[in-house]
Amino acid sequence: MVLSEYRTLLWHMEWADSLIWKTVLSVAAVQQDQPTRERLHHFHSTQWAYLQIWRGELIRIPDLATFADLQSLGVWARDYHRELATYADALQDATLQRTIEFPWAAQLSKRFGSVAPATLAETILQIVLHTTHHRAQVATGLRAVGSEPPMMDFIAWVWMGRPAAVWGGVEAGEQDAAPDGRRTCRLATSAER
Repeated sequence: MVLSEYRTLLWHMEWADSLIWKTVLSVAAVQQDQPTRERLHHFHSTQWAYLQIWRGELIRIPDLATFADLQSLGVWARDYHRELATYADALQDATLQRTIEFPWAAQLSKRFGSVAPATLAETILQIVLHTTHHRAQVATGLRAVGSEPPMMDFIAWVWMGRPAAVWGGVEAGEQDAAPDGRRTCRLATSAER
């Protein structure tokens, strides 16, 4: 895969995350559901951890209990995607082959016997797949309370013309739109669309 394809996967991930958040925040039955809160916190914590590792930072993840409500957790999720966009925009093709050092590598070595190095490209794919898995668990929870989860499939997003994420459900009145009314795209250049 090339850099533009990794950016496309990240752009889709933000769009799908924004859809699941819009739905979760609109369904009263899941607002106080602890397993849903834990899943959302888990996959966004993982997203944040990977971004912090990629940037060479210490991993700092707030405990779930520090979020006053689901809305504040959603704002934190949206903020991740804003920071990810800045990071992804600065990536270059050669950067994708950089080896990523994980602070938990020693624990994995004990479990698996050894740990082969992973590249930035492989870890981007991991975060997209990990998020998709847990987002699907949240969608299953929505269905369990009688709600219809949003269509978040990659191919559906392509068929819809690759719309940008709209985080308006996370903060009332917020819109991700350009001044001329078009939706913005923070992770892909016009040449990539």
